[in-house]
Amino acid sequence: MSQPIGTRPTDPTADLCKAGELQWLVGRSKSEIPVPVEIVNRRVTCTTCPVTEDYSPHRLNIFFNEQTEIVEQVRCG
Repeated sequence: MSQPIGTRPTDPTADLCKAGELQWLVGRSKSEIPVPVEIVNRRVTCTTCPVTEDYSPHRLNIFFNEQTEIVEQVRCG
């Protein structure tokens, strides 16, 4: 059964964007974020910055604190 557009998958172990591979970034400076080969499926933004609310399980989101520039979260969406 397919998910309605804009909803999160019900399987929390799904890691279609491969966020698990970059969890080591949490707690590190945003300057340590590796430059992607394909930028179309990656979003790097601050935790308080406005972003679109559409959900894409293939998009990797990297959120950093705007003041400290420390990565706080790496997740799909």
